[in-house]
Amino acid sequence: MADYVLIRKSRNIISSILHVILNILLGVGSVAITVVTGSWVIGLTLVVLSKWRVLAVRPRYWGVNLLSNLTDFIVGASFVLIAYCSGTVWLPIHFLLMAGYVIWLVFVKPRSTELAAEIQSLFSVFLGTTANVMLFASSNAIFMTLACMLIGFSAMRHILVQSDENEFGLITFGTGLVAGEIAWLSNSWLIVYTFGATGIMVPQLSIILTVLVFISSRIFKSGVAHEGRINFSEIAAPVIFSILIVAVLVIWFSNPIFDI
Repeated sequence: MADYVLIRKSRNIISSILHVILNILLGVGSVAITVVTGSWVIGLTLVVLSKWRVLAVRPRYWGVNLLSNLTDFIVGASFVLIAYCSGTVWLPIHFLLMAGYVIWLVFVKPRSTELAAEIQSLFSVFLGTTANVMLFASSNAIFMTLACMLIGFSAMRHILVQSDENEFGLITFGTGLVAGEIAWLSNSWLIVYTFGATGIMVPQLSIILTVLVFISSRIFKSGVAHEGRINFSEIAAPVIFSILIVAVLVIWFSNPIFDI
């Protein structure tokens, strides 16, 4: 019996090590191959293939699995697409993307607590919106609007599905609609902050939508915790802090180095 337990433990350790190695290869490889080839196709294909378990069930579960893994897919696709938009000349941003994707796969994604879900969702909003702006800044506003609607919906759903409240469909769709509306309004004046020759680009819209999802989740959680009544003392600090961030960006940082 002792030998059996020892064998099982050894297999679990080996399996965990292999899982980490494969995640590292995915994080580094998907970004690196995008830069080397100058195409997003192979990198995005690797991200999609890494989600094979989503469809490795009966078809009636596909919809649920797709929704549950949407946030992870948005993050993975964003790393690849940002790398693609950053060009084929190696820059610090490419190495940051590889490191960031590995950190996501190994340390952030596996967590399942409410705090972890919130952090994962904020990651998806920030990265997803950044990739969205870089891809569709010069395209028709409808593309950016629809993408931001999906990002907002997915992020809020990922946060609220961890709560005990079952009826959160309205707020998830509402968040998606508000995110899309903000993206549509911002399309005519997209501001992107750049940081020298590093290749790092941070759209103002990414910060604003991340703050929006953060505030929305805190308000909803307060309502759930107090049976529909929002405790303003609980949400006052994050709401005020978030409003100040947006106000400072809009008033003092709307004349960036680079403007689309």
